[in-house]
Amino acid sequence: MEYDMNLVDTHAHLDLLEEDVGGALERARLAGVTRVVTIGISVESSRRAVQLANLFPDVLAVVGLHPHDASDLDAEALRTLRRLAADPRVVGIGETGLDFYRNLSPRDDQERTFRSLLDLAAELSLPVVVHDREAHADTLRILEEYAPFDGRLIMHCFSGDLNMARAVLDMGGYVSVAGPVTFHNARRLQDVVRELPLDKLLIETDCPFLSPHPHRGKPNSPERLPLIAKKVAELKGVELDRLLLPDPFRRPA
Repeated sequence: MEYDMNLVDTHAHLDLLEEDVGGALERARLAGVTRVVTIGISVESSRRAVQLANLFPDVLAVVGLHPHDASDLDAEALRTLRRLAADPRVVGIGETGLDFYRNLSPRDDQERTFRSLLDLAAELSLPVVVHDREAHADTLRILEEYAPFDGRLIMHCFSGDLNMARAVLDMGGYVSVAGPVTFHNARRLQDVVRELPLDKLLIETDCPFLSPHPHRGKPNSPERLPLIAKKVAELKGVELDRLLLPDPFRRPA
């Protein structure tokens, strides 16, 4: 079934899908998703993101290093990311940030890489896509050193409270919500969505992870973005076809 919507999946990992990317994008288009931003999590993943963005006209790329892989950032990796970021289909740097839940890279390495990629984003005047898990205070502390962002900060898969969300907005950033906003026990996140202005909210699938209800626990894909949009519209008290969300990513010329 085809829907008349104009939704942007601001955070996906198309290179990690176990299905054909072209087929997944066609189903997403029929569901009303007009554009997908595919996010790099390593140097190789960032290369694949750029390749996909050049292969499919409705895909844009963001290049970076996930905090799990923060220890991999050396001078050569940074040069490669800078070179990839010069591609006109690249619209941001990330994902980067802090993940103190798993600590797959030492915390010092995570902070070092986070700062390096924030520096790169500032140098290139590109938005930065930030991952924050169990590291709210440290993430904000570092971000405040780089503020204001003037619309070039996206807090991916937001998991903080309302005070943190307001701090992100005060720095000139956006809050992005994924499938967990549809979960029955996500009251704190749902309260954040209710309170924030629509022009500061983004939606994402983070596919193939974090499928929204009623598909929780199954592989995710961009075609499920309307389920997240529907929940946000419900929380904001607007009709789905009137859900107008911002787009922080510039389009290639």
